[in-house]
Amino acid sequence: MSELHTPHAGDDMARDDDVVALLMRQHGDIRNLFDEVEAAKGEERRDAFRRLVRLLAVHETAEEEVVHPFARRSLAGGEQVVEDRLAEEKAAKETLSALDDFDTDDPKFMPQLLKLRKDVQEHARAEERYEFTHIRRSTDAAQLASMAKAVKAAEAMAPTRPHPGVQSGAANMALGPVAALMDRTKDAVRKAMDK
Repeated sequence: MSELHTPHAGDDMARDDDVVALLMRQHGDIRNLFDEVEAAKGEERRDAFRRLVRLLAVHETAEEEVVHPFARRSLAGGEQVVEDRLAEEKAAKETLSALDDFDTDDPKFMPQLLKLRKDVQEHARAEERYEFTHIRRSTDAAQLASMAKAVKAAEAMAPTRPHPGVQSGAANMALGPVAALMDRTKDAVRKAMDK
């Protein structure tokens, strides 16, 4: 495995006292992980793809639990802004689900990955423009820090290894990052927000 790779979510130990800065950094990590998956082969590609799926699951679940509720109640037109983001997320999740049918070395994998990348990048740009900018303007440093703490709690709870007892890569992606991971992340975020 190459020595230079994007860290697992939360590995950088950044202070993260601003949820917008944290989520923007995750957007950069997601772009880097797409690059890694595209450039790698074999086991390195599988590893990079697992890390990408994990970060996407943590990131989207944290946004659904932290960012979207804040946007709904605090931004002018927040309900529509959130509905638009959820529609984009649904498209990306459908493409990610389609990727579960392929090994990373399958010739059909890369076209689906490129579609996922396009969907995710369009979604990230919309979040940055319609949610993140307005969130930073709509709240104070204490609230930004509280929201960041909840996102970091989600990162800490997400498993970094395959789901126990699951042998196939496709089943592992479904049971680990896509299903169980999202449930664990929601629980971690809700617990952090209650404190």
